[in-house]
Amino acid sequence: MLVAATEMLKKAKAGHYAVGQFNINNLEWTKAVLLTAQECNSPVILGVSEGAGKYMTGYKTVVGMVNGMLEELNITVPVALHLDHGSFEGCMKCVEAGFSSIMFDGSHYPIEENVEKTRELVKICAEHGMSLEAEVGSIGGEEDGVIGAGECADPNECKMIADLGIDFLAAGIGNIHGKYPANWKGLSFETLDAVQKLTGDMPLVLHGGTGIPADMIKKAIDLGVSKINVNTECQLTFAAATREYIEAGKDQQGKGFDPRKLLAPGTEAIKATVKEKMELFGSVNKA
Repeated sequence: MLVAATEMLKKAKAGHYAVGQFNINNLEWTKAVLLTAQECNSPVILGVSEGAGKYMTGYKTVVGMVNGMLEELNITVPVALHLDHGSFEGCMKCVEAGFSSIMFDGSHYPIEENVEKTRELVKICAEHGMSLEAEVGSIGGEEDGVIGAGECADPNECKMIADLGIDFLAAGIGNIHGKYPANWKGLSFETLDAVQKLTGDMPLVLHGGTGIPADMIKKAIDLGVSKINVNTECQLTFAAATREYIEAGKDQQGKGFDPRKLLAPGTEAIKATVKEKMELFGSVNKA
């Protein structure tokens, strides 16, 4: 059964580890993440961007697939199904479809409007027993066509949003979605520290977990980051394993063209990446 992410992230914050949010794109992705979470005895958050939701034909399809898998694969670790970077409308659709958690990204609105819309969603999520993530200050890089430069959030604005009753907060600390450029300045731990001091026990979220060096990840967790989002890295390892299979001509041997065989190496690669991240984040055996 799907759960809200609140409890698992409060535990993570208190225990100085982080829970990974792994974005899912299709059946293989979902299966790989769930099996790895079970194998690692780790709580997990399945992230769905609006683009991926549309690709999978809609949020109800996603909910149906995930709920079916939890049952068929006998998944016993805590699993949250979370809308990533949702618009207000997207959030409402996910409430209706049966997601257990949503992220409202109002970071591109003036702070007053972000506050107003977030406040409304706090009420709605409370009524449905869902958890709510909000964002302050844009996260750099590209996320479904939206490009930001890796800005840092204003700690006072973070406090304004945190005080509305949300469950966890994403604050820009110089992080970027996708691959990091060669001239990237690194994470702003000063910003993170200032946000943490003002928001207290609230779990903080690090978007764009792909490509951040392990020591920076560990330091961020020490400073209160309890949820780390990973997407690009799984896509890259999936693509590399699939390319290797095809370049080795395996799709032309026997029934190697069968999608179950063709997509198996990529699925295994996702599992390996997810396991590596769970070990780095410290969530193994925390279910």
